[in-house]
Amino acid sequence: MTEEKALLGGGCFWCIEAVYRRVKGVKSAVSGYAGGQTPDPDYRSVCSGTTGHAEVVEITFDPDVIRYEEILEIFWAIHDPTTLNRQGADTGTQYRSVIYYYDENQKKKAEDSIAGAQEHFSDPIVTELSPAPVFYPAEDYHQNYYDLNTNQGYCQVVIAPKIRKFMSTFKEKIA
Repeated sequence: MTEEKALLGGGCFWCIEAVYRRVKGVKSAVSGYAGGQTPDPDYRSVCSGTTGHAEVVEITFDPDVIRYEEILEIFWAIHDPTTLNRQGADTGTQYRSVIYYYDENQKKKAEDSIAGAQEHFSDPIVTELSPAPVFYPAEDYHQNYYDLNTNQGYCQVVIAPKIRKFMSTFKEKIA
């Protein structure tokens, strides 16, 4: 089996991870941090906004089941790529919209995806597109957060609607 990785940030990593854990062909979705200057960051330091890191999710997927372009199509549907350093009430550079690419092929596909997605937004897409930096997995208590804390307020108000949107929009991609 072939595996590829995608590294995406679109606000709180709990939201992104919860959706991609439900995508057919995704082998793993790991919450973490990337893109900053602080080595081995932790949640508290990243939340301070001083590390330069974004909350991201490293997605490992089978390209024979789901293509990178489809991973990005879902990405555009589950967050607002037109708000700079913010998703809903979550504000700061750690919540920026970002696509980190692993090679020139991913970069080209991401550029094409951004151009195609722009047609669906009236405001300009401000998603950062950069080479993949070092990925630091988040603390264990952040992994699979939604499924382990489904009744928590943030999960009900912020994450659950994103999952519902994914499941109604991408029925054929549900695992």
